[in-house]
Amino acid sequence: MKLVRLGLLTLCVSLLVASTTTQPPARMTADYVEACSCHLFCPCYFNKHAEHPYCEFNMAVNVRKGDSAGTDLAGAKYWLTGDLGDNWGTEKKGKWVVVSFDPATTKAQRDALAPIILKTYGLEWGDMKVQEAPIEITSMGDIAEAKLGGGQMAHMKLQREPGANGKGVVLKNVNYFGAHSNEGFQLYKSLDHSANVAGHKFSYSDRNAFLITIDTGGGTPPAMPASKQ
Repeated sequence: MKLVRLGLLTLCVSLLVASTTTQPPARMTADYVEACSCHLFCPCYFNKHAEHPYCEFNMAVNVRKGDSAGTDLAGAKYWLTGDLGDNWGTEKKGKWVVVSFDPATTKAQRDALAPIILKTYGLEWGDMKVQEAPIEITSMGDIAEAKLGGGQMAHMKLQREPGANGKGVVLKNVNYFGAHSNEGFQLYKSLDHSANVAGHKFSYSDRNAFLITIDTGGGTPPAMPASKQ
C-alpha cells in the first residue's frame, strides 16, 4: 500500500482552479457509510462542537454518478479518516484527515474529487495525507460493513437502529455539511469503528453511525453550524 503526502497548497490550488473555470460545475451523487466517536446522533450537525474535544471519524464513499470537466466520476471510491477536533465549528479548522483512494479510482477521478471533497467540508486541516488502499463496502439486512486495506487500516461494522416499527430510522431535513442535498440519515450504531492509519489509531463501539446519499451539484451549499452567525 502506497502512502504519499499531498500538501494543502496543492489541494487549495486545485480548488481555486475548479472555482474559477468557465466549465460547468462539478456534480456528484455519492453513497456514504459513516461512523464517528460521538454517541448517536452526532451533535456536530446541530452545534459548533463535537461531544468531546474531538470527533474521530471514518467515511467510506462510493460515487454513484458524477462529472467534473468531462471526467466521469461514477464508480470512484474514497475513504476519509480523521478528527474534526474542537475548532471545526468556531474556526473552520479540522485537526487531521487521511484521504484514501481505492486503486481502481483513476488519477483523473482523484484530481477531480480533491476539490469536491474540500468544498463539501469547507475546513482547513492541520494535517492532511493522501494514500492509496483497497476499499470494500457491503450491506446485508441490518448490517453495513466497510474495510480499508482489508480492515487493517480502518474498519466499520454498523447495525441499523430498528426504530419503533423495526424498519429503521431516517433523519430528514438536516444538512450534511456543504452538500446541496441529501436523502436523509439512515441511523445506525457501530459494532466496530476503528482505524490505524498514518500514525493515528482509535477504536469505538456503540457510537454514532449512519448511511447517507448526498448530492454536491448545483446552487449554493447550505450552512452548517460552523458558518452560522
